[in-house]
Amino acid sequence: MLWIKALHIIFVTSWFAGLFYLPRLFVNHAMESNEATLARLALMEHKLYRFMTPLAVLALAFGLWLWLFYHISGGWLHAKLGLVAGLIAYHFYCGKIMRDFKAGKNARSHVWYRWFNEAPVLILFAVVVLVVVKPF
Repeated sequence: MLWIKALHIIFVTSWFAGLFYLPRLFVNHAMESNEATLARLALMEHKLYRFMTPLAVLALAFGLWLWLFYHISGGWLHAKLGLVAGLIAYHFYCGKIMRDFKAGKNARSHVWYRWFNEAPVLILFAVVVLVVVKPF
């Protein structure tokens, strides 16, 4: 079980690194007007998203393994799973934003993306508290 936990934590951490950095690229993308720089940012966003998606799948797979095969349960877990569902939605929404930028269809300001960038931080905070403290 410890190896599965370790792998889950490694892949969650790696996925979050991407979730922290990709919206930061969106901030820069929304502020830029130079065509060459826009193309470079779109390429960076695509490569990062393509890299972080398998990390997300592995994080979810090892988390599912822990839940189903080691019978982890509790009210805290239900709350965590709700937050994980929100994180998955956030991940896919980042993919939509990335495609919108590539197509030249961005409709939001860099300030909006700065706030959007804070969502995974808040989710991570809540998940860590739920997992460590198990308040219910």
